[in-house]
Amino acid sequence: MARHWRPGAVGLTVLGLTLITACGGAKVGDNSSSGSKGSGKCGTFNLAVNPWVGYQADAAVIAYVAEHDLGCTVNKKDLKEEIAWQGFGTGEVDAVLENWGHDDLKKKYIAQQKTAVDAGKTGNKGIIGWYVPPWLAKAHPDITDWKNLNKYASKFRTSESGGKGQLLDGDPSYVTNDAALVKNLQLDYKVVYAGSETALIQAFRTAEKNRQWVIGYFYEPQWFMSEVPLVKVKLPAYTTGCDADAAKVDCDYPVYDLDKIVSAKFATSGSPAYRLVKKFNWTNDDQNTVAKYIAVDKMSDEAAAEKWVEANRDKVDAWLK
Repeated sequence: MARHWRPGAVGLTVLGLTLITACGGAKVGDNSSSGSKGSGKCGTFNLAVNPWVGYQADAAVIAYVAEHDLGCTVNKKDLKEEIAWQGFGTGEVDAVLENWGHDDLKKKYIAQQKTAVDAGKTGNKGIIGWYVPPWLAKAHPDITDWKNLNKYASKFRTSESGGKGQLLDGDPSYVTNDAALVKNLQLDYKVVYAGSETALIQAFRTAEKNRQWVIGYFYEPQWFMSEVPLVKVKLPAYTTGCDADAAKVDCDYPVYDLDKIVSAKFATSGSPAYRLVKKFNWTNDDQNTVAKYIAVDKMSDEAAAEKWVEANRDKVDAWLK
């Protein structure tokens, strides 16, 4: 999203944190798995799942291949980003499959604590920005330039925006510069959180259907763009370093080459699951296909992954070499 957005500066420790896993209700430290029956030299593979469906698609496919091709016991753990990285040092998390920038976390966990290492690119290009529904961009073409946003601020007012225009964001844990952008660009808007990726998508869907005024944070890769092709608002161009000071950001988000992060211990474990994560690479279209199976077609993660794997066996085989 989401993405990257997001760092929730959560000061909690992983130890003892209650998690929602694919089995439900487990705690960190439990060895419960996502229901797989894998065994053999792979052993247990602890896979973080961050809260957006694109990541869920990554995890679904990696878990399926790890279980069915490598015999791993996959333990999925639903965790927000900062919490997932904390798990590298305790052994509670082996891999994060989709990192959106997070230079702050890389500095802390890779450079300083040395509990994590970079495992290479996913192949996905991450784009974050402000978007409006297609009907609105067509009716008011100038709205896609940030310089004209104050002209329309009153149209975006809601009961939650305190007399200002509402800029709708998603999950509060997502990487976002939006509050700083509103302030530094002197825009008459207030950031309001929808609370989740699902709620954000539904707001844009309803806005397009009912011709409602909505402007909000969104991102690609994201399957929803094939249903409602949201139109990106042009913010001041990103230049290297323009977002170095979080309080002074006045530029657009960069394009992110999404990457994978694993625990240092996992990287030297000899586990075939590490080699799978290291070689995992696919496109935005691949991810969107699996995400749509899950979000729209209501397939289970395993069924969605199985369908994609069967149709893309050549790609999977390349990850296993």
